[in-house]
Amino acid sequence: MKPVLSPEINEVLNTAHYRPAISIILPFEPKMSLKAELTHALELAANKVQRQLQQQYSAMVADPVMLKLRRLIKQLNFNTHKKSIALYVSPIFEKVLYLDIPVEERVIVDDSFEIRDLVYSKKQIHKYLVLVLGGNESRMFVGNTRSFVRILSDTPQPASAFENDAPERVANFSDPSARQEVLMEKFLRHIDNSLDLVLHAYPLPLFVMGSERMMGHFKKLTRHGHLVIDYIHGNYEQAAPEFLKHALQPFVADWSKVLQADIMHHLEEAAGSQKLAAGIKDVWQAAQQHKGRLLVVEKDYMYPTSDREREAPVMDVNGVYHPFSYIKDAVDDIIEKVLEGGGDVEFVDPGVMTGYERIALIQYY
Repeated sequence: MKPVLSPEINEVLNTAHYRPAISIILPFEPKMSLKAELTHALELAANKVQRQLQQQYSAMVADPVMLKLRRLIKQLNFNTHKKSIALYVSPIFEKVLYLDIPVEERVIVDDSFEIRDLVYSKKQIHKYLVLVLGGNESRMFVGNTRSFVRILSDTPQPASAFENDAPERVANFSDPSARQEVLMEKFLRHIDNSLDLVLHAYPLPLFVMGSERMMGHFKKLTRHGHLVIDYIHGNYEQAAPEFLKHALQPFVADWSKVLQADIMHHLEEAAGSQKLAAGIKDVWQAAQQHKGRLLVVEKDYMYPTSDREREAPVMDVNGVYHPFSYIKDAVDDIIEKVLEGGGDVEFVDPGVMTGYERIALIQYY
């Protein structure tokens, strides 16, 4: 059965292409690597392109494009402080993007350019925060696929340290259990306050581990509940780091689900702080002003730039697009602007951003 494509996707697919379109995406940190190593990596990528061109195109087509690519490589800026580069070359176009995102190497010879390939080439770093709540102390860890390390925070002190905090209030309790409740509340509020600093330093998905009783109290008073991916019940106060990491595995196994939940939490937080643009028009305008910290887009969302029949065209700063522009999709244009401005981009599953018109931009706070 032939799939039914939306008019937007059909128009993107049917725009004029100028073959071959070469995309090279590479890690590129001149301040951290020797120039000779980077030059060698670029030469290997160029040779890979040349082999593919020779297999797919005549010398009349392939040779001029390779000359353009090698000239572009010679002109690269080795004084940049960026983390990666993307090179685009076709018979009628050439461009270099210096980016702040870590990427995996990717070499593509195709009929057209896809800015989305940049996002698909991003290194997915499975990194998360874990807060372990105990009756006497709390612990904070940063975990990933290889390590699980405790980090310092300002909450190493045991709950008993709060006995002298507001002594007159605590001393009035003749019931020991009521006294313990007050101490626990003080202890948990101190932990919650410290999370401001930790989450600012480590803006990662957050998991909380602890007994049901501790968790119940924490949920009632925390100001960061909207950022918690999951609560994991159990007695983990004396658990070793390896045991904690093992207990977390079922919760981080589907990393795309974890990441998507974290992204949606940050969208809600940005909306509450009036730092969110939603919908193609508002997002495009914010991206042009280099306000984008994180762009979030549904994976299948496209908005063709060549549609002249829309009531309010998105592209109105420099007039209509040049007919030979390598970008035929307004979403791809936004992605490029955000990445060039030092921001990041994430894709989420179709249908999860209906409240944000399928595309949203978290702006710098």
